[in-house]
Amino acid sequence: MKKISSYIWDYRFSYLGAVLSLLIAVTLDMVAPRLTAHVVDDVIVGGNIGELKFLLLGFFSVGLGRCIFQYVKEYTFDKNGARISGDMRRDLFRHIQSLSADFFDRTNTGELMARVKEDIDHIWDAVGYVGMLLIEVFYHTGIILVCMFTINWKLALISGAAMLLCGVVAVIMERKLGAVYESISEENAVLNTVAEENLGGVRTVKAFARESFEIDKFLSHNKRYYELNMAQSGVLVRYYPVFTVITTILPLLTLLVGGRFVIDGEMTLGQITAFVEYSMNIVWPMEMLGWLTNSFSSAVASNKKIKKIYEETPAVTEMTDSVTMEKVRGKVCFDHVSFHKADQHEILHDITFTVEAGKTLGIMGTTGAGKTSIIQLLQRMYDATGGVIYLDDVDIRSLSLEQLRTSISFVMQDVFLFSDTINDNIKLGKKRYLDFRTVQKASTDAQASGFIERMEKQYDTVIGERGVGLSGGQKQRISIARALSKKYPILVLDDSTSALDTETEQMIQQTLAKLENTTKIIIGHRISAVRHANEILVLEGGAIAERGTHEELLAKRGLYYETYLSQYGEMSGDGAHTIENCDKACALATDRVGDGRTADGMEQGIQTADRDDAGKRASVEGPEREKQKAGGEKNVL
Repeated sequence: MKKISSYIWDYRFSYLGAVLSLLIAVTLDMVAPRLTAHVVDDVIVGGNIGELKFLLLGFFSVGLGRCIFQYVKEYTFDKNGARISGDMRRDLFRHIQSLSADFFDRTNTGELMARVKEDIDHIWDAVGYVGMLLIEVFYHTGIILVCMFTINWKLALISGAAMLLCGVVAVIMERKLGAVYESISEENAVLNTVAEENLGGVRTVKAFARESFEIDKFLSHNKRYYELNMAQSGVLVRYYPVFTVITTILPLLTLLVGGRFVIDGEMTLGQITAFVEYSMNIVWPMEMLGWLTNSFSSAVASNKKIKKIYEETPAVTEMTDSVTMEKVRGKVCFDHVSFHKADQHEILHDITFTVEAGKTLGIMGTTGAGKTSIIQLLQRMYDATGGVIYLDDVDIRSLSLEQLRTSISFVMQDVFLFSDTINDNIKLGKKRYLDFRTVQKASTDAQASGFIERMEKQYDTVIGERGVGLSGGQKQRISIARALSKKYPILVLDDSTSALDTETEQMIQQTLAKLENTTKIIIGHRISAVRHANEILVLEGGAIAERGTHEELLAKRGLYYETYLSQYGEMSGDGAHTIENCDKACALATDRVGDGRTADGMEQGIQTADRDDAGKRASVEGPEREKQKAGGEKNVL
């Protein structure tokens, strides 16, 4: 982490000018009581009227100088504070972006938002206006005490004692506020998280009528936040009156004791007048100490929170001598790969497969079987805890992260669309390089151009946050268009057609089949999504339970077979379908889509296949029928 002092050093010349302006402004402020003393002693008491015009000119010069230098120092401090906060926010955001997926697995979004916004703002105050006032308070106090001691050291001891007492109280208050501010910062992060989650999932909240529960949850944290702020106020209320009492008594005490010195001839009337001015001028630094201590404590607590984020290091890093391939062909190889997260059970165990460039791999498995984890390891969101992953026979850990990740187009299971135009959502990551024709072609291939071009602004339509206003299928098609537009050598689809109807899915399957030079890894729960793959892996419990082509897996009559029957076969009654009829049904539905004819789904294909193969229809008997029934009751994949 770059220290705050380093940020200040970057703007040292600007700060130097600001501090110099501050010193001049405060020094001029100290000249005014001296001029007042001369007015009283020389003009009023001494009767030297001729000096009055020079003294008045002095007052005007002091006022004009203070006006100029006060403006310069306040503007410069504010400008530097804004620059430093901008630099810190930029660096913090870059650091957060550099962290690996495991950090985001255990860190709430609300907490990060609090660090990037509120905590940086507190530091902004400390290096800007609050920092300026702290310097001014110390210099102002020091120069006033010097002026007081030069007039009458005995009377100056009273002001010195008062300042010492205020300093002790300020230190005590700062220590107590430090602990309170740490708790306030933590609770602020929690409150942000609760609000962010609720507003982001407001439709789910309403769908389950959870408004009252969510309100109570928010109010409980809001109450805690209120209590902590009241604790802060309690500290201020307890100690702040000390400053008020001292600043009220000091001018009166100065006037009483100083008046006695004037009577005894130890001071002139002009000197006591100047001294009272100084004592009243020293009041505001004492009053400011409480507020400044409050703000400074907040900045210190915020800096500690930010340091904790900087202490996080990315788990996935590049080698110093990383390899850059001239061209990525797209061959993917997993060699006895295993994976587990910290303090968790093994997610993947001994995964081995090879996908040649331009070929297709299908992956199926139950929820939690590790399908998505395979893709996350391929992208190096996490590093495998065992085995090696190769891209074109090169260990992916030796590749630069940029080349690795820009070689893979990824259609996520959980589609995320930004609050931006459809055009920019499709161009995502390549806005400067993709032309509109490419975007339009990708949308057509993803079967998205139809509904996009029916919109009033078409591709310039701004979609809501996370794609609100679009159906699940529409969001998936935009996500697929985003991946197709990049034309990367590897295309990964993670259950990306689950919200699509059968006809649209088959059209997209035909588009994928035309991508001959693209390696495709398709994760799905539907047989139709993976049946044409060169190899299909069936995962169970984080390991490969079955592998082979569609026909080979059906012949094994295992997990894949049971899923196939549950999706395309009728499992009860005398009308149960044979494996041959199910296969014909699936193929027939695909052919209908390819011919441009209307396909009402696999059931229509099944009925047609049944009519064509009535002589071959037979129910599976004995143990085989029981197995089909079991497959009909649950879809194991």
